[in-house]
Amino acid sequence: MRIDYTRIAAKSINSLDAGTKRRILIGITGLTEIPPRGDIKLLQGGYPEKTFRLRIGKYRLIFRYKNDDDGSRFLIVEDVGLRGNFYD
Repeated sequence: MRIDYTRIAAKSINSLDAGTKRRILIGITGLTEIPPRGDIKLLQGGYPEKTFRLRIGKYRLIFRYKNDDDGSRFLIVEDVGLRGNFYD
């Protein structure tokens, strides 16, 4: 499964220390499995339809699944951050 990162998500991941970055990337890899692995919840409110969050310790990752023109599915990582003010 293809994984795309928004510029915000890539910048957030690259700013993390090596251990945390490794945990985040393992969590993202788990999202490509069928069924996806991890503490996943559907987000409600001001988010686009079918937007999910993955909890990785005190970090949260916002992502969506989309379909390519050829029908194959891919993952879009929208944002990564600490739980505290992340949803504001």
